[in-house]
Amino acid sequence: MQMLALFKEAEAAASATDGLKLAGYSEEKFEIMTDSPYPEGAFGERITKHRLFVFPLVGGIVGLSASLAMTWATQAAYPLITGGKPILSLPPMFIVMYESTLLGAILFSVLGIFFESRLPNLKAGIYDPRITEGYIGVKVDCAPDKTNVMEQLFRKSGAVDVLTKE
Repeated sequence: MQMLALFKEAEAAASATDGLKLAGYSEEKFEIMTDSPYPEGAFGERITKHRLFVFPLVGGIVGLSASLAMTWATQAAYPLITGGKPILSLPPMFIVMYESTLLGAILFSVLGIFFESRLPNLKAGIYDPRITEGYIGVKVDCAPDKTNVMEQLFRKSGAVDVLTKE
């Protein structure tokens, strides 16, 4: 079962997250939703670790490997010997390898942004449009028998409204 508590002030939402921690809820069980950016950890939630830096690195390696294989295979498949020069000429290969490395890094970066942002989120859960109007939402996954305790905790922290969804 999911519960969403709406708060007007950031301090009230922070006290609610502190109450959740004291009640034994780990930081993976609740989520803070706001319409404006707050510094990470402003509400006492865990600072999420991301792996976004890995995606451009892997994309660059994939792009470089693919372009190296493509240029080598093309020149090996069509060996045009001109003026006694080597078949595998590096200067033209560098241009293709550079561009393919950048293209791979960019494409993997875009994919990484979608992956790290968890888009598309098919299991979005409970939401209230008032969050886009300035309210701060605290979403919690809890057992159905603890909904009354959670609602009291949110109300004591200063929640304006508490919504539930199964």
